Amino acid sequence: MTVVPTRSGPVRGERRADGSVRFLGIPYAQPPVGALRFAAPVPPVPWAEERDATAYGPTAQRRPFAEVTTIPEPSVPGDGTLNLNVFTPGVDAAAGLPVLVWIHGGGYVAGSAASPWYDGAAFSRDGVVLVAVGYRLGVEGFLHLPDAPDNRAVRDWVAALEWVRDNIAAFGGDPAQVTVAGQSAGGGAVQTLLATPAAQGLFRAAISVSGAVPDRPDRSGAEAATRELAARTGATLTAAALQDATDAELLALQDASAAVGDPLRALAPFPDGELVPRPVRAAAAESEVPLLLGFTAHEFSAPGEAAAEDVPGMLAALGLDPERAARFRAERPLAGPGEVLTDWLFRGPGTALAEARAERELPTWLYQFEWTGTAEGRAGQAYHCTDLPFAFDLLHAEGVEAALGAHPPQQLADAVHAAWVAFVRDLDPGTGWPPYVEGRATMRWDEQPRVEHDPLRAVREIWHG
Repeated sequence: MTVVPTRSGPVRGERRADGSVRFLGIPYAQPPVGALRFAAPVPPVPWAEERDATAYGPTAQRRPFAEVTTIPEPSVPGDGTLNLNVFTPGVDAAAGLPVLVWIHGGGYVAGSAASPWYDGAAFSRDGVVLVAVGYRLGVEGFLHLPDAPDNRAVRDWVAALEWVRDNIAAFGGDPAQVTVAGQSAGGGAVQTLLATPAAQGLFRAAISVSGAVPDRPDRSGAEAATRELAARTGATLTAAALQDATDAELLALQDASAAVGDPLRALAPFPDGELVPRPVRAAAAESEVPLLLGFTAHEFSAPGEAAAEDVPGMLAALGLDPERAARFRAERPLAGPGEVLTDWLFRGPGTALAEARAERELPTWLYQFEWTGTAEGRAGQAYHCTDLPFAFDLLHAEGVEAALGAHPPQQLADAVHAAWVAFVRDLDPGTGWPPYVEGRATMRWDEQPRVEHDPLRAVREIWHG
């Protein structure tokens, strides 16, 4: 066992067989219960005795995103959900190691920092301190309430980064060398933090993996979504009325919110005019923070998905004019709804963000993960989440074989993980991967990784002209 002092009190972690140390379930804020359930995060109450940090802390997830999820995402009961996990090569306060802060995905309504896919062993091996963060989800994290601060989960992310600033040196990390990273909703969180003035100075680089950034309306739109949800459910939607609601009652509200137009309309970050003053995509396009971003080739596409008769209607509803819709259908005549959503939610916005940043000559690296697994029902697909075991170099973790099939290529994990480590350490992924501004350079992660110039031209031209 290893004990480290924090500003709130000492924590006792577990030394692992490889010599690294992990500290699990460290609170960075008080449990969000009662009057604090919909409040901004409040610093932990200090403690004097050693606090056990050898088991994962409670998760905000009370119900998984689906019965079967690609990533194993355990739900841990308990109130103290605002906690984080630290994986470190050692606890030498003079080490000054680079730090990667990880924000999990889950559609802003689910997900868990306690996943075995977010273990920091490989980062510890390579001299990086990993911090995995839990935060409020769904109604508690994002629903606009007239008597509560907006974007409470965003405030949680900022509070976790402030904890890292104040405490990570004791775990061997350098608070001046922090990279924030996340996947799916976590990738959207990263882009949101680029747009959040309160977070500036708390990290120096960012990695957005399949970042999902909904075009949420401003505060007036969030207010309208809450009114519509109240009308649908008959519930009184105020912090005072909901602070003692059961988990089941909040999950029922979460389910009802999916019927309020876009499912992400009510439960996701939005420009509130204060904490997040501007639309996220526009602000992220202007951030000078070095950004590595990308997506998988298929994301939500389904194997053997049949072209749907409503695809033309989908394309029109998503804003494609007839000429660009016709080009999409001509180039991908067999595309079904999943492929349309993949482009609309991930590939189109990702290339647009890289393009906008390149116009300003901001440091940006773009990739597409293209390796396809052999798992039953997913063969031939580089789908949502399948790049994470490669980035974390955890091909033998629980659930990976079921998601990817047998014997995924270790050499690809070596390459992807090395690029992440280099970016966190040096602000450049290396490996002959130039920034996007150089001829729209794009890394294509496959069994034989390669950089090509403008391989996503059709996506770029179809989805943003």
